[in-house]
Amino acid sequence: MSVQGKMLSRWISNIFWKEELTLATAESCTSGNIAASITSIPGSSKFYKGGIVAYSDEVKQNLLHVKAETLENNGAVSEETVKEMVLGAIEAFGTDYAIATSGIAGPTGGTHEKPVGTVWIAAGSKENIVTMMLCEDNGREQNVHNATVEAMQLLCELFKNEEIE
Repeated sequence: MSVQGKMLSRWISNIFWKEELTLATAESCTSGNIAASITSIPGSSKFYKGGIVAYSDEVKQNLLHVKAETLENNGAVSEETVKEMVLGAIEAFGTDYAIATSGIAGPTGGTHEKPVGTVWIAAGSKENIVTMMLCEDNGREQNVHNATVEAMQLLCELFKNEEIE
């Protein structure tokens, strides 16, 4: 894990401990790397409840309750899908917050509309979900790393912008 990843994991751990909040993950292209980063911090079991690696649309639908219409109309790699993945993870694990990723890590699988390196990320609660898109192909390993770090950063930024008491 990178230094930045360790710092973000530590920050997430500190805020979730302090605020007594819970977290889950729903990962496609990051393959559980967000979960691994978060759980690398001792004591993360107090707030991190679990994650689902949902590579297939079938798993996204059956375990995370992503609507078939969402996948059909927008695709698995879309803002709409990752928002539904966040809500599905919150429901599945009974958590306050979740992080979700879905993308095309490469080296194949891209299209003209969604090239390799396209990743949608969402983080939030039932009331407030923020999203971002990455679109830069730096090779599969770096694409996964970048998406992992950016997903944790997005969660951190959400907390910095909310009034947490």
